[in-house]
Amino acid sequence: MNATLPTAEALRGALAGLLDGLPPTQAALAVERLIANYRGTTPTDAPVLRDRSDVVAYAAYRMPATFEAVRSALAALRAAAPDWSPATHTDIGGGTGAASWAVAEAWEEDAPRTTVLDWAEPALALGRELAVGSQVPALGAVEWQRARISSALHLENTDLVTVSYVLKELTAKDRTAVVTEAARAARAVVIVEPGTPDGYERIIEARDRLIEAGMRIAAPCPHSAACPIEPGTDWCHFAARVSRSSLHRQVKGGSLPYEDEKFSYVAAVRFPAEPVGARVTRKPQIRKGLVLLDLCTDAEELRRETVAKRHGALYRAARDVAWGDEWPRDERPRGASDG
Repeated sequence: MNATLPTAEALRGALAGLLDGLPPTQAALAVERLIANYRGTTPTDAPVLRDRSDVVAYAAYRMPATFEAVRSALAALRAAAPDWSPATHTDIGGGTGAASWAVAEAWEEDAPRTTVLDWAEPALALGRELAVGSQVPALGAVEWQRARISSALHLENTDLVTVSYVLKELTAKDRTAVVTEAARAARAVVIVEPGTPDGYERIIEARDRLIEAGMRIAAPCPHSAACPIEPGTDWCHFAARVSRSSLHRQVKGGSLPYEDEKFSYVAAVRFPAEPVGARVTRKPQIRKGLVLLDLCTDAEELRRETVAKRHGALYRAARDVAWGDEWPRDERPRGASDG
């Protein structure tokens, strides 16, 4: 593989190569079974990853989406603290290492030393194989360690901890312990969960734990106060565009070359960071001569802002802003209204 390839493209190539020789029907059936297991609709005593075919199929199916979600969360962290870079990184429950690929891309010029922790040896073995084959030096140097992700977890001090799509798999006791341990050991913690109401609830629980541990929120929130969303009425989540492989299209029965991965996340730090003044929390609604923006602001409130064509440059900016983007501080247009 050409080491000059962008990381996302290199990952797609590596995963496509893994599927060579694996019958498409077998791969699709493995993914369907593993998704059913994840949703709790298969017997709990059945092995989650039975063999290499299972691991390959699930990696090909889930790694691109996990990579894009973590990539988006890291971009928000970097925007809040552009002068900071980690020298060390620990990925808790990292499996085949999607987050390590995202971290290697985020700090490409000076990538940290990464350690991936997971209990599933087949996943670690495949992650190591993909990383070494990438010919990306930072990925080739990743350490893959078998460890139980539980209340007994102990971490060496590290600059950055990532925890992506892991909390749902843990008991409430283990979730609390893992987040608390991450906050103790790290200077920055990034946690990603599915963009569902229950995924958001786990992120809010983790966010509260991180703040209690003395960390400040760098993203996505513009503040470290309580989330202004009334529990049970809504949930905060974002979307990342993911290129769909033939396996994705076969499993989901779709023909589009992409899909949007919905995710919730929090990034917390122990060093200076400047969160956004306001963040767009829903897909902007573009109407004739108007753009409606749903914002979470540093005033610790949710706000609907209407930007009209008469606002000129600000209107053009509003038409270009995307879900999850920053909306600049002090840019409230004269005459704008709240919805």
